[in-house]
Amino acid sequence: MKTRLKILTIAGFDPSGGAGILADIKTIEANKCLGFAVCTANTIQNESEFVSPNWIAEEEVFAQLDILMKIHTFDYVKIGLISSFEFLRRISSKLITQSPSLKIIWDPILSASAGFDFNHDLSELKTVLKDVYMTTPNWNEIKQLSGNEDALAGAALLAQFTHVYLKGGHHPTTKGKDYLFFEGKVNVFNPKKKVNYGKHGSGCVFSSVLTANLAKKYPVVKACLRSKSYMYKFLNSSPTLLGTHK
Repeated sequence: MKTRLKILTIAGFDPSGGAGILADIKTIEANKCLGFAVCTANTIQNESEFVSPNWIAEEEVFAQLDILMKIHTFDYVKIGLISSFEFLRRISSKLITQSPSLKIIWDPILSASAGFDFNHDLSELKTVLKDVYMTTPNWNEIKQLSGNEDALAGAALLAQFTHVYLKGGHHPTTKGKDYLFFEGKVNVFNPKKKVNYGKHGSGCVFSSVLTANLAKKYPVVKACLRSKSYMYKFLNSSPTLLGTHK
C-alpha cells in the first residue's frame, strides 16, 4: 500500500465548504495526498456572502499546530486566512524552526471583509516572506501587498523575497493569464481553455493543488501547469459558485 504525502493547511473554516480548510482538504485528498488542518478562524459566510471571520485565539492556533507536529512531519504547508503579517511571521518562523527544509505556500487573502491587517511596509513584508517558499496572489492582492498599482511590477518586487505565482483571474486584458516569478525568470501561462463559471474559493483550491503538486516533487513549472489544468476542471465542474473535485 502506497503511503500518501502529508500536507498541512492553516486557514479559516468556511461552512459552505467552498473555501478555507474544507476546500483545502478536498483538494489535497483529490490529488492523492493526506490532508491535515489547523483552523485560524470560524467564519460566518456562505458561498456568496461573508459576514465575519471570528478569529481563533492565537494560542489555540499554536496549540493545534503543536499537537499535530508532535507526531507528524510535514514537508509542505499551505497557509490561507490569517489575521496579520505579524501572526504569519510567527507561524512561519515556528514551522521553519521545527523543520528547516519545510516549504510554505502562502495564499494571501487580503480583502477588508476578511479582516486582514495588511499594510505596504516593504521592510516588514520582507521579514514576513523570508520563510515563505511561494505566494499565490491574484491581480488585486499583489497591488495591496506591494503598494504598486502595476501588478507585474508589484510581483517583481515581491519576487526579490520569495517566489510568486500571480494568478490571472482578474487580468485586465487576458483573463486567466498567469505569471510565475521563479529564480529570476518570469514564466507566462496563457489560458488554453474557456472558463464558463467562476467559483467561490478558487484561490484556496489553487494554492492547495499547487502545494500538493510541489509535495509530489514535480518541477516547479510542471507543478504550476498541472495545477492550472486542475483549476480548469474545477472551475467548469458546475454552474454554481461551489465547485466539485474529481
